[in-house]
Amino acid sequence: MSPFNRPGRQRITPKLNFTGRGSIRAALFDLGIYPAAVPTDDDSVVWGEVYETDDTASVLAALDEIEGYRPNEPDRSLYTRILSDVTLEDGRAEQAWAYFYNAPLGRAQRIISGDYLEYLGRS
Repeated sequence: MSPFNRPGRQRITPKLNFTGRGSIRAALFDLGIYPAAVPTDDDSVVWGEVYETDDTASVLAALDEIEGYRPNEPDRSLYTRILSDVTLEDGRAEQAWAYFYNAPLGRAQRIISGDYLEYLGRS
């Protein structure tokens, strides 16, 4: 998300057009140094930012690197990238790529609100 200055983000920021905030069906956990969204079948949602780009291939390659996703080895990836249904704040439904945590959660605390910025007090 934009408030975090992750390494590699600077390469793609000029290629992104902010669409708005949106939610996906998932549960959110605090891993300490970053959050982890995992798919869920209940009504839980995770909030994030939605972007459009005209350079999908290079943006996804950069995001895959940032998120530790290996397209050729998804089972060995820290996160997996899945095309997901997203509900924008205005109620529109879209599809977008989302990254889901792909490792044991251990004793990670669940973030009930599904909003990492709110959880950190940055919203």
